[in-house]
Amino acid sequence: MTVKQLSLPELARACARSGVTGVGLWREPVQAYGIAAAARLMREEGLRVTSLCRGGFLTATAPAERRRAIDDNRVAIEEAAALGTDTLVLVSGGLPEGSRDLPGARERVADALAELAPYARERGVRLAIEPLHPMYAADRCVVSTLGQALELAERFPAEQVGVVVDTYHLWWDDRVPELIARAGAATGADGTLPGGRIVVFQVADWITPLPAGVLLGRGQLGDGAVDLRAFRARVDAAGYAGPVEVELFNEGLWARDGGDVLAETVERYVRHVLG
Repeated sequence: MTVKQLSLPELARACARSGVTGVGLWREPVQAYGIAAAARLMREEGLRVTSLCRGGFLTATAPAERRRAIDDNRVAIEEAAALGTDTLVLVSGGLPEGSRDLPGARERVADALAELAPYARERGVRLAIEPLHPMYAADRCVVSTLGQALELAERFPAEQVGVVVDTYHLWWDDRVPELIARAGAATGADGTLPGGRIVVFQVADWITPLPAGVLLGRGQLGDGAVDLRAFRARVDAAGYAGPVEVELFNEGLWARDGGDVLAETVERYVRHVLG
């Protein structure tokens, strides 16, 4: 999505030219291109699919609506497996219309995970709960903190359900350092699990003033308030050794040449995340 102006073939070729070896994909463009064709394209260009985004939206109360959500997440799990990724990112969903019951909504997410986690594990896919900034709690994600995400994930085996650490959503929370350490300390059934419950690490910057559509306010790395190097050091210390995804939703970036944005993003990543 950082360079959504590129088609999947353009994206794959641009990544290959830029030395990028992995890419997190979103369901909609992959479905439009074709699951099998997308998987083949990524393999041919030497790219690993690091994650598929997104499943979730599991907070509905109406039985028929809940069943549709479960069924769609089962399809998402199958898509992830077909693409060769072991990670499906979940955005939990907001409050149902007319509801103010945040704890109840989170409990319905847990109920859905109980059904989905074994199904995913059978297909080699791990579910990754992504906490979103509290400004999204009403309409998009009732899981607002890393602590809330861990409380849900910890009801299930660590090799089945983990969490996403996304700098854009978590940078403001002073409990994040201890929670990253807690997530990293989790172990699997065999007593080991590199990175513990940290399944995905995503980086983006927080810029102000926020645009009218806050969803599109993710800043280019180094342009905002987030201490990206400190986040990287924390997840490293927690034992995470997986890929780092840059996820930027920004209309200004989307209006530019996608290849130029990708090259700039690689340079910013080296300077502000690795540097």
